[in-house]
Amino acid sequence: QTARMEILLVAATPFEILPVQEWLQARFKKNEQGIYRNKDLSVSILVTGVGIAATSWSLGNYFARKQPDLAINAGVAGALDVSLSLGAVLQVVSERFGDLGVEEADGRFSDLFELGLLEPSEKPYINGLLYNPDAAESRFLPHVKGLTVSKVHGSEPSITAIRQKYPDAQVESMEGAAFFQACLLSGVPFLEIRSISNYVEPRNRDAWQLGLAIENLSRTLVEMMESLMV
Repeated sequence: QTARMEILLVAATPFEILPVQEWLQARFKKNEQGIYRNKDLSVSILVTGVGIAATSWSLGNYFARKQPDLAINAGVAGALDVSLSLGAVLQVVSERFGDLGVEEADGRFSDLFELGLLEPSEKPYINGLLYNPDAAESRFLPHVKGLTVSKVHGSEPSITAIRQKYPDAQVESMEGAAFFQACLLSGVPFLEIRSISNYVEPRNRDAWQLGLAIENLSRTLVEMMESLMV
């Protein structure tokens, strides 16, 4: 018997979704392929590893073999927008690559669109951004705009520069845009759900609220899956 709704839960690290995995183990049956099933819902977990390259490869490899009904990228993120609260759970509705390009002689950053190496409207981009086309239909969480980087910002000069370069960006992660791109090009419906663990500020791990962020993220994901099981 095939489940009516197949979800792929994507995370960069195991610990970001560990509470959700424990919830699945307690309430779902796990088959020999590692897929959790309960009633009409099946959930597969894909831990990609950290960063753009690992995420792109893992999702490309997965989507070449399977097409889930919904892919959910779940994890923590840093807040560029200081009005966001630590522990807040948000839906990222647009993404962009924040450090894919060149550093100019004067220190400015030019991205691939500005260099003419990529057209702003080249699929899957719209005006140089990656958008979730179904975002308007899912209003259960506040919407934010994401920035994806290979090097998380941790010094005042670079934070000021990225805020000036991309003033609309509200949250920073190391995987979001790669996830958007893979889902858009594969035709897989998707959501990116992030919980704020820290502010993007001069690096200070003591100020992070990682436990709170993971707890709130897990609660939201469980509520989502419970609603799908009704």
